[in-house]
Amino acid sequence: MELDFGPEAAQFRGSIREWIDENTPAGMAELTDWTATGMTGGYDVNADAYASPLYAEWERRLLDAKLVCPRWPEKFGGRGLTALQFAIFAEELHRARLPRVVRGFGENMVGPSIMAHGTPEQQDHFLPKIISAEHVYCQGFSEPSNGSDLAGVQTRGEVDGDEIVVTGQKVWTSGAHRANMMFVLCRTDPSVPKHAGLSYVLIPFTGPGVQFRPIRQMSGAAEFAEDFLDGVRAPLFNVIGGLNNGWRVAMTTLGHERGGRATTAYLRYEREFWDLAETARKHGKVSDPLVRQDLARAWTGVQLMRFTGLRELAQVAEGRPPGPEASVSKLFWSEYHKRLGEIALGITGADGLIRPDGDGYPVTEWQNVFLSSRAGTIYSGTSEIQRTIIGERALGLPKEPKAPGQDKTQSGARP
Repeated sequence: MELDFGPEAAQFRGSIREWIDENTPAGMAELTDWTATGMTGGYDVNADAYASPLYAEWERRLLDAKLVCPRWPEKFGGRGLTALQFAIFAEELHRARLPRVVRGFGENMVGPSIMAHGTPEQQDHFLPKIISAEHVYCQGFSEPSNGSDLAGVQTRGEVDGDEIVVTGQKVWTSGAHRANMMFVLCRTDPSVPKHAGLSYVLIPFTGPGVQFRPIRQMSGAAEFAEDFLDGVRAPLFNVIGGLNNGWRVAMTTLGHERGGRATTAYLRYEREFWDLAETARKHGKVSDPLVRQDLARAWTGVQLMRFTGLRELAQVAEGRPPGPEASVSKLFWSEYHKRLGEIALGITGADGLIRPDGDGYPVTEWQNVFLSSRAGTIYSGTSEIQRTIIGERALGLPKEPKAPGQDKTQSGARP
C-alpha cells in the first residue's frame, strides 16, 4: 500500500530525486552495498568505502546543499526539512542505493540538546563543528554499576576556576574509536538528590586523561568500549544547560535517541527481509510451510515498523513531541531483529554453525545478525525498561513497588 502525502510532498520528492540524479558522483552507488544493514555491536560492512574519494566528493556536495543534518533549522546550518520531507529524502536515497552522510550522536542527540538548552554562544560554537565533522561525539552515560539507572552515575565533575574536571569510568560506548568528543553526564553536586546534582558536559575525548579499551562482542566486532576519564579538563563553557541541570538536558538527548529514526528505520529491515527471502530460495526452503510462516511474520513486522513510523510522523507534524510511544518502537524493532536472526539461522541450517575462514573472528551475514541483534535489546534502554515505560506512562498502569528501604529518588531508569 502506498500513501498519498499530497501535492507538496510529491513536488518535494520530485525535486530531491532530481537533485540526487544530478549530483551523485559516477560509481558512488556501485562502491559498496550502501543499503546493507549496519548494527551497533556488529561489523561495519562499509568501512572501506567511507575512505574512498568518491564518498568524500558525495559528502562535499551534500554539505554544499545543506543536506547534512538536514532536519536542523536553517539558522543552525541545516536545511530545515520537516519530518515528512526528511522521510522522503531517506527513501529517495534508499531507492538510489546511496548513503546519507550522517553525523551520528552529534546530529541526532547532542545537536538537538544544544539547540534546546544551549546559549546562543554555545550554539554558534558547537553546532557548525558537528556539521563539518570537526567534532565527532561518543556517549558518556552508562557506567559499570549504573546502566539503566542513569541518575545513579558516579563520574565526578569538579569546578576548578573557569574549568570543569571530569573523573570516572564509562562503558558500552559506541564508536569510541572514531570520536574526538564525548557528551558526558557527571555528578557535580553529591549533596543533593541524585537527579538534581548532575551536569551535561562536552569534553575532549583525545589527549590527557582519556583512555578507552574496546570491548569484544560475541559477534567478533568491537564497536563498544569502556572509557577511563582521569582529570579530563574542559571549559565551563562546555556545560550545556548550566551546572546541576544535566538531567533535563539528558532527557532531551534520550528523547531524540528513542524516536529520531522511527520514520525511516523500516527501510533497512525491508532490504534485509528480501535478502533473507533470497537466502531461503537458495537453500530450497521457500516451500517449507514453517519457513513461509516465519517469513510472513517477519514481513508483517517490517510493515508494522513502517506504519508505526508514519504514526510518529503525523505526531511530529502536529507539533507534538516524542512521548512514550518511542519506547514502543524501540522495543519492537529490537525484539523483531533478535527473532529475525533466529529465523535466519533456522533457514541456513547446519551452515549457520560454521564460521567462514579468515583472520580474527569472521562471521557470515546471518551469523552477524543472530549474534549482534541481541545487543539491541540492551543498549538505548533495555527491553525490560521499555516495557516499564510503556506500562506506566502509556497505559497508566500502577508503578512498580519499590523494595523496602529503597531511596525514593532512585527512579532514574533510563527512558
